[in-house]
Parts: sequence; C-alpha cells; structure tokens
Amino acid sequence: MKPAKNSDCKDERCPFHGKLKIHGRAFTVKVTSVKMRRTATVELERRHYIKKYSRYERRITRLKAHNPDCIAAAEGDTVKVVECRPISKTKKFVIIEKVKQDAGSESKGN
Repeated sequence: MKPAKNSDCKDERCPFHGKLKIHGRAFTVKVTSVKMRRTATVELERRHYIKKYSRYERRITRLKAHNPDCIAAAEGDTVKVVECRPISKTKKFVIIEKVKQDAGSESKGN
C-alpha cells in the first residue's frame, strides 16, 4: 500500500518519495517505541526449538527501522519492514506500510 503521491514527504530515505532502494528480507512486526526522530524500534517474535526438551521457546529480536514522514507509524502499530542498505550503525530496515493501526494511537496525535 503506497502512500499518496501528494504527500508532503521530503525524506530522501523514503522508499516511495526518496532514493532508498529496498531488497532482502521482509517482516510484519509490532512497533514498540518511536522516541527517536524518524526511527522506530520494532520487535520480531520468533520461536526457537530446544532439542533437549523437545519444546519451543519464544525469542524476541529488536530492530531499528527508518520511519518515513509519509507513514509515521506510532507505538503499538503493526507494520511491514523491509531490509535496505545501512542507514546508520544500527538501522538497516525501513517501514513500508502500516498493516494494522493501534486503536489508541490516533488519539495520541491530538
């Protein structure tokens, strides 16, 4: 779901309105923090098999993802992130769409 063309996004690291190319892995994850400028911390939950006990355990991987102005994902949203070139030391993913918006996030903006 591409954002609107008439959006006033002037971010050069936006995959839709800038020059950033996306490639590689894609995940649907939940946004846990948006405290940094144009950066969101997302959590990827996965299952890891433990052979000794023949069971699975939940493991969480935290990733930093670029949050363009035209998408502006909020804390609690479910988003789709895709791998891109390294934007900074820890940012190697970019948010490309909101899959599901948190019910409380729209009231936080007002």
